[in-house]
Amino acid sequence: MHTGVAEIDAQSWDKLVANDHPFLAHAFLSGLEKKGCIRQDYGWQSCPIGLYESGQLVAAAPLYLKGNSHGEFVFDWSWASAYERNGLNYYPKLLCAVPYSPVTGPRLLVGAAAGNRRDDLIAAIEQRTEEMGLSSAHLNFAEAADGVAFEESRWLPRFDWQFHWHNRGWGDFDDFLAALKPKKRKNIRQERAQVAAAGVSCEIRHGDELADDEWCAIHALYRATFDAHGNYPALTDDFFRHLGQTMPRQIVAVLCRRENRIIAAALCLRSADTLYGRYWGAEEQVSGLHFEACYYQGIDYCIRHGLKRFEPGAQGEHKIARGFLPVLTRSFHHIRDSRFAAAIADALAPEAEELERYRNELMLHSPYAETSAPS
Repeated sequence: MHTGVAEIDAQSWDKLVANDHPFLAHAFLSGLEKKGCIRQDYGWQSCPIGLYESGQLVAAAPLYLKGNSHGEFVFDWSWASAYERNGLNYYPKLLCAVPYSPVTGPRLLVGAAAGNRRDDLIAAIEQRTEEMGLSSAHLNFAEAADGVAFEESRWLPRFDWQFHWHNRGWGDFDDFLAALKPKKRKNIRQERAQVAAAGVSCEIRHGDELADDEWCAIHALYRATFDAHGNYPALTDDFFRHLGQTMPRQIVAVLCRRENRIIAAALCLRSADTLYGRYWGAEEQVSGLHFEACYYQGIDYCIRHGLKRFEPGAQGEHKIARGFLPVLTRSFHHIRDSRFAAAIADALAPEAEELERYRNELMLHSPYAETSAPS
């Protein structure tokens, strides 16, 4: 048993990820541990699983002992409440996920030679749950390949929707706008014009292009946003700088300035084909600036750099009008107590039906012209 991703050889871990997904990179996950973001008083204790053959790491999973459900984005507070009402402990539980990041990606890391190793990891997680006497184990924001591995298991499937933008091969931002219905196109142009009229300009920098004072401003804005909403800013300034040093070209920062002063910023990460919007902050309210920094600059970046997708984060129906459509996200849940497993399964069935109706309603508001709507 490992007490952190940092204990595992970085090259061996990254080889199992099998792509450049930034949130599964050893640098990202070990950075959370080393830079003070994963703490027991925050409800997180790192305990990744590693499977070895002849001393070589052949499969792994980022695993955490959770004392609460903060920072997960798959909401199970009602399940915890049901346990409490029956005099039982829901926490601690096991969670296979990326902390603080509602991003779909590999969770059962098996590299190119998958074989039955996903099944082995699922069995190992179940065994650890049993040995520790925990209520449950959960795997959040699973990619499709991981989902297939759960089809023959007793884990409960659950899904939800996020809003993602897909690149249809547009040549520039104006080409993207041309694919929208006239009213939506007009609204976006007006929002961008408001930002320019307020004297705010935006520029994009990668991690190795950011100066020390810019890193300070980005983290201060992130921290202020979390404080304003009554949440704790778990990610430290040292962690942000660690990402800039260890994965510099995967950091994409949008800096918004007025008279050379940074008044807002959005920090994103990227892979070879996807941009992930993450952290935003502003020290003053400017009409349209949130949409400019968090959506339009990202869309423009994807078009210019040939990225296929832009995943701007969790929730937000307002994203639809700006070109982001609902995409399925998956989670799987192992509930040890058969009575609670049955009750939760009964609750998930109508939830799924309601979510399907919700998506159908959302698609009625697609901003795309009928002939060019993304599938």
